[in-house]
Amino acid sequence: METEELTNELELVYSKPETLKDVPFHYCPGCSHSVAHRVIMEVVQELGIQEETIGVAPVGCSVFAYHYMNVDMQQAAHGRASAVATGIKRVLPDKYVFSYQGDGDLAAIGTAETIHTVNRGENILMVFINNGIYGMTGGQMAPTSLPGQITSTSPYGRDTADVGFPLKITELVAMLPGALYVSRHAVHTPNAVRKFKKAITKSFEYQKQKRGTCFIEVVSNCPSGWKMTPVDTIKYIEEVMFPSYPLGDIKVPKDENI
Repeated sequence: METEELTNELELVYSKPETLKDVPFHYCPGCSHSVAHRVIMEVVQELGIQEETIGVAPVGCSVFAYHYMNVDMQQAAHGRASAVATGIKRVLPDKYVFSYQGDGDLAAIGTAETIHTVNRGENILMVFINNGIYGMTGGQMAPTSLPGQITSTSPYGRDTADVGFPLKITELVAMLPGALYVSRHAVHTPNAVRKFKKAITKSFEYQKQKRGTCFIEVVSNCPSGWKMTPVDTIKYIEEVMFPSYPLGDIKVPKDENI
């Protein structure tokens, strides 16, 4: 049978969305960034809002988002993505605006911007990729690194007596009145991807209703920074990270209608 005939008989179950640029991802093998990119852009395409969407990515691995997301993108200084997204949304209130940030950015140098953005209830979506480490700059300990976690700056493991405990930024922002929808997800299994996609869809729909800040955390991995194989990082996520960062909705609108 000719290749073309065989192809015509196969059922197409997935195709790259037009909202992703036709270039190969260059992230480290096993990294969750590429999956998160794909899901967000799938939602943008399915909602038909490509021309109305603006993304903001700061410094860190997140900065590469504008290489792949085929929507208007704006780069921000380290930690300032939510502040930049706030400015864009206030000037262009009818646009769908989201920030895409890592934990070293959003929960460290950008802690103040994060807290005040959510406290004001800015009508944006904040996507928070939490891999518990500074991935791009050398694998240093981050505010989200777990007790005992080995990093380049904590070679004997994070010592809470010396540097304190991990910052659970998602639970913190959920307490703020401006937070409308706060949820934690992962993208390590097909089922987890589906749940993450549903949360992103809800967030854009809530933004259309102009009701407040949506905050979605993705518990992620960093094979290079963790010095593990991609397979081992998934096991680490499930056995070590999920007990500290449990998945699921943390705050939902009282009158949820989506």
